[in-house]
Amino acid sequence: MKKRAKRELKEEEEEEKEEVLCCCEYVNRHGERSHVAACCCDCEDLDDACDRFLKRAPQKPESLSHVAAVVSDRLRVPWFWGGARKLDLSIVPPLVLLPGLLRLAALHFLLGVLVLTALPGLVLWYYFFTHRKKGRTLFFLSLALFSLAYMYYLFVSEVFPRGDVGEVELAAVSSGVVLTLLALVHTKRDPGVVRLDHRAVHSTVTYHSAAADGDTSLNGGTREAPMTAVHRMGPSEPDGSELKESGRRSWCSACRVVRPPRAGHCRICGVCVLRLDHHCVWINNCVGQANHRSFLLTLVCFLLTSLCGIGLVLRSVCPQQSVLTALLYCPGVYDHYSSALCFTCAWYSSIVTGGLLHLLLVQVINISYNVTEREARAALREKTARSACWGLVVDTGVYSRGLWSNWSEFMSMRDKLRRPSPTDLV
Repeated sequence: MKKRAKRELKEEEEEEKEEVLCCCEYVNRHGERSHVAACCCDCEDLDDACDRFLKRAPQKPESLSHVAAVVSDRLRVPWFWGGARKLDLSIVPPLVLLPGLLRLAALHFLLGVLVLTALPGLVLWYYFFTHRKKGRTLFFLSLALFSLAYMYYLFVSEVFPRGDVGEVELAAVSSGVVLTLLALVHTKRDPGVVRLDHRAVHSTVTYHSAAADGDTSLNGGTREAPMTAVHRMGPSEPDGSELKESGRRSWCSACRVVRPPRAGHCRICGVCVLRLDHHCVWINNCVGQANHRSFLLTLVCFLLTSLCGIGLVLRSVCPQQSVLTALLYCPGVYDHYSSALCFTCAWYSSIVTGGLLHLLLVQVINISYNVTEREARAALREKTARSACWGLVVDTGVYSRGLWSNWSEFMSMRDKLRRPSPTDLV
């Protein structure tokens, strides 16, 4: 009782601290109250590292990690509710590098070739670097959102005032941007995490009784009766298919649940997802049974908006050339900095559009064969699937029921999810 009272008193004190925090105050990683203005005060780790550097002494192995932890903890943004919010450092590089590199590339043709060649390479290098560590990062989501916002800003501030783009075309591009953001918000929701089903939960029951001679099931006066394992909520399936695929259920040692068929564990998010397709770094979320349709809709909306915007920009910057040839040959575009900047952004948008068009093509092919990206990679690794077009088309032959049936299952798979009851929410 005393421990419980102390714990409740401690929780009340923490709640009081959180309630009285102003917009610039926060609780640091040591549990102490601090202020945003004191970001450069009392940094013992940084002082020690600088002192060792000036004395030419070897640095401690953990000094750099400690300095990075202090910087990430003190880099905050004032917030009106609950004190200052922590700012992820991975958000900052796209906000600084993207405008600077694009404006640098607009100065000369050779600089444009160098920047537009190096920028995708740097992004791919950072992707493989973070993918190997299996860690979550907001870099790619920040890059995607800021690219969309910056391209739209340049379209409104540089292209629209030229007079070559009408109000209807501006409204079409604006509507595409809004629809893309709405679809992205819907995709960022629950991807179909395997949730606890309280109706199927049983535990190990321990009976205490007197030990009987010769009874091997008793151990020290206790007898354990193991019951059914903890299951999680999945899509409602017919009894026949459930019996047929019951052998394919697998136990997840990380989540300690029995995964339904086609579910998978994401090592980046740390959860099991129903019909896991892949973890998309561009949305910083998994793509599963609950958000796969909205993910496809996000790709379609973005690609249509991007293609429309690129065509309008090239028509305004290179009116004497057709849209298809303006990207490759646009004489005199570097004579004016504004035209060169719009032309450079059109090239950048074309590179991004090409990558997402490849992703959309892979998604459409996988849906047509009723195979997820995770299943396709596993089948290619184990050499149990038929592949064509350099691995672009993968047919495992396990779940495919024909083109029409596969697309019908994809369009209705979210409806098969059982909605959580009030008991599950509690």
